[in-house]
Amino acid sequence: MSPAVAVAATADTKALWFLTRGGGVVALLLLTASVLSGLAAAYEWAPAALPRFVVPRLHRNVSLLVLVFLAVHVASTVVDGYAPVGWLDALVPFGSAYHPLALGLGALAVDLLLAVVVTSMLRHRIGRRAWRAVHWASYAAWAIGLLHGLLLGTDRGTAWLRVIEAVCAASVAAVALARLVAPPRAGARLGDAPIGAAAVVRPRQTRRHRRSPARPSTVTRSGTAGSGPNNTVARPTATAAAPGVRPPSTTRPR
Repeated sequence: MSPAVAVAATADTKALWFLTRGGGVVALLLLTASVLSGLAAAYEWAPAALPRFVVPRLHRNVSLLVLVFLAVHVASTVVDGYAPVGWLDALVPFGSAYHPLALGLGALAVDLLLAVVVTSMLRHRIGRRAWRAVHWASYAAWAIGLLHGLLLGTDRGTAWLRVIEAVCAASVAAVALARLVAPPRAGARLGDAPIGAAAVVRPRQTRRHRRSPARPSTVTRSGTAGSGPNNTVARPTATAAAPGVRPPSTTRPR
């Protein structure tokens, strides 16, 4: 092998190695951000200046980015060939001979995230209750992915990675604790968020409910009801006379 080919092969190996490491770390950070934004969307924890759709849309976009960097992490690991990991090992948990526990946890996290994404795409067909039950698996996928990073990888003992993992764990634990302690805000719509809770739906007011006040009835000169201001006359009111008392005469005495 010529020196140029050896240098190119070494560069490619290092590039794949950096993609594997970087893709895994970025996927963990984005997955943490997805869990945090999901909790914030469920309880409408957002600045008052932001519209209501910003946090749920941010949660969906971050979740899609998790899949992108997770695919980079898995593909670079398999293509690199340094570790005996195949495509099937990345999807079937605990079937590989190379670190079966740690690698199996990573494959299990991938399967759970794929299940969450597929059911989210089919939410209107499978029903909100089934989607919500599967969506709880996103929390398990985050915890399993964090444990996978603690057990496997060339950087698992470094200080900077331990700090990142500690910050991710502390932030999710703090927000989850606040979610359990603090009640939801009045009027919060929890149906579209990844929290298993009943949705609060405000009834929409229709035109039938918007009734105008009743108009006073008027009488025309011909005795029929009308609304014109020039044709209306006052309805005469009858006064009852006391018993034994003759009502006053309306004719003028001669």
